[in-house]
Order: sequence, then structure tokens, then C-alpha cells
Amino acid sequence: MRVVVDHQRCEGHGRCFAVAPSVYDVDDDGYSTIDEVTVAAGVEEAAREGAAACPRQAIAVIE
Repeated sequence: MRVVVDHQRCEGHGRCFAVAPSVYDVDDDGYSTIDEVTVAAGVEEAAREGAAACPRQAIAVIE
């Protein structure tokens, strides 16, 4: 599974990180610092929850 962040849609709410800090990382302003990441085994559900928490739907989960 991979997650891909659309930086043009990201508004820096930081909710992905608040829900799933083991998957997502944000800068001091709340913007995602990742472009695309392969999700480690065991944190797939956290990745989905973090993506779902994004109010701008800036994160795609690719299974």
C-alpha cells in the first residue's frame, strides 16, 4: 500500500499526522512533508484513517 499527498490540495490542517503519526509527517505549519510513501506492514489502517481525516481529501491511498 502507498499513500500519495497532493500538495496543491493540502492546506496544512495536520489532521493526517494527528491521527496517524506513524505514517504521516508534517512541517511546523502543518503541511505534509511527504510526497509518496510505502506504508509499513501493520499500520495500513492508520494510513487509511489519516487520509480520511484530511478535510481537503489531499491524500490518496493506493492499495
